Amino acid sequence: MTKLTWLGHSTWLIETAGHRVLLDPFLTDNPSATKLPDDFNDCSHVLISHGHFDHIADAASITSSSGATLVAVFEIAQWFSEKHQIQNTIGMNIGGEVELPFGSVKMVPAIHSNSLPDGSPAGIAAGFLLTLESHRVYFACDTAYFEDMAYYSQNADVAILPIGNLFTMGIDDSIRAIQSISPKKVLPTHYNTWAPIEVDVHEWSEKVRAETDAKPVVLRVNESLDL
Repeated sequence: MTKLTWLGHSTWLIETAGHRVLLDPFLTDNPSATKLPDDFNDCSHVLISHGHFDHIADAASITSSSGATLVAVFEIAQWFSEKHQIQNTIGMNIGGEVELPFGSVKMVPAIHSNSLPDGSPAGIAAGFLLTLESHRVYFACDTAYFEDMAYYSQNADVAILPIGNLFTMGIDDSIRAIQSISPKKVLPTHYNTWAPIEVDVHEWSEKVRAETDAKPVVLRVNESLDL
């Protein structure tokens, strides 16, 4: 069984095939999070979509304490290795795919800015397509809507899309994305952490039901979806 847990903002825990995988760990200074980095000393992998602080803030401490393998675009993986002495890294690029003990990870495009805290080159922002046991899960990560989502999501069973607007797509563009992707289930992310990205998630959910064939699943922080 695969379990997806929303930890607040854009941080997700993926539990599958006996592994605990973190996506974009931002906990310590996250006003919506209640978990702490020490709660994930047993994670096996950390996936990083891009270098903004609200996606990497706790990545170094978690990977150092757990010995997890960090997976990111090449420049970010190299930065963690050089600046934080992270031993286990996998540097990828858009379109690349890697087989890991819990399943396959394909790095897919995201339309978003990218930078690291010290100004080092961060490559380009990314999303992830995960093939986990009998499910395919598409994490769009921080992105605008783009028509090629339909191709890169590869008929995903589950899609996790940002809806907070301002820095990513908002509600209306997320509906277009869902119509294009056609997942069975869709979950919102990157919203209501701070005032600039506050949206009505119930409005989003109603629009998903009315305008798409997908089932909207709105998780509370620390709530999980079993696949």
